[in-house]
Amino acid sequence: MRHPLRRVLAPLLVALAALFALPAFAKPVPLRVLYLDQSVGWKHAPVLRPDGGGPAPSEQAMIAIGQESGAFTAEVTQDAREITLQRLESVDVLVFYTTGALPISPEAWAAVQQRVAAGRLGFVGIHSATDTAWSYDGPGETYTQFINGHFAGHPWTQGTPIRIETLDLDLPLVGMWPVGFDYAEEIYQHSDFDPARVRVLQTLNFADTPLKRPYAVPIAWARQIGQGRLFFTNLGHTLSTWDDPRFREQIVEAVNWTGRRTAGSATPDTQRQFLWQLKALLAYEPVAGRDDKAIIGRLLKMDPAWQAATAKRIADLRAVYPGKPDSDRAPFEAAYKAVLAEVLARAAR
Repeated sequence: MRHPLRRVLAPLLVALAALFALPAFAKPVPLRVLYLDQSVGWKHAPVLRPDGGGPAPSEQAMIAIGQESGAFTAEVTQDAREITLQRLESVDVLVFYTTGALPISPEAWAAVQQRVAAGRLGFVGIHSATDTAWSYDGPGETYTQFINGHFAGHPWTQGTPIRIETLDLDLPLVGMWPVGFDYAEEIYQHSDFDPARVRVLQTLNFADTPLKRPYAVPIAWARQIGQGRLFFTNLGHTLSTWDDPRFREQIVEAVNWTGRRTAGSATPDTQRQFLWQLKALLAYEPVAGRDDKAIIGRLLKMDPAWQAATAKRIADLRAVYPGKPDSDRAPFEAAYKAVLAEVLARAAR
């Protein structure tokens, strides 16, 4: 007769033996990336294919980054017509490094948006992805609304010294960068940018950037669209950036995040954007003895409705800022001095 204890332990021992015999947990299947680097107009060096044929430098980089990280496999194309309803079925993340009016069909663009909103497709925009737009009146948003900005000049040309501030170090999307760091890149400013729709993750710090503007200039942002995710970075103009291990890591994290493999908030940061609008406004013309830190501290306690309206007034200075040295500065000077006077008066109350 079997001992009662053996009857209890036997099944447990069998289960433990089976557990330890299991193979190691399999790694997640790599995400499937479609990298579009089509240029309808200006072509950046990273997307130029050699005369003799072969992939462009950024195409080589995307393929290599995916292989080295194991996070994704990348297919590349310079023809937006390849983005079809059928092709999208085999894509997890779209990555755009594009310029101009892309030949993407209304049906395909509607499908991209539907799949993103459903959490079935991620979207990553690199550098000139915001120098991209085409006519569209179908369901959803235009491309500019979708990515939340359109190219409005690049005062910071290739090699211009800039200081970048990283705002969310705890997010893998930007955690590879220091809090503040000097860089040399071509940086876009944008029209049609709405801070209420995105979370800004990096921005120019005009306290330490020689070429200043009186309005904030975001470097990177993230957007939640339904169940899906979008990430954009201003970086990527130069070949040296594509060789930067931090930028390459950021691409991996952007694919993982938009592909819903990692967590991270894209909650809009409207008050923080108000803060950076104030910082840009006050840094544009520093005044000896003025306590900008104290001014900002008082204004951050003001009514949120006033903060939002003031942030918009500061951001709107971009539209009247003189584009050339010999431009008429009167409209800008009037608008700039008016908003600065109101800000200082409010802080003095």
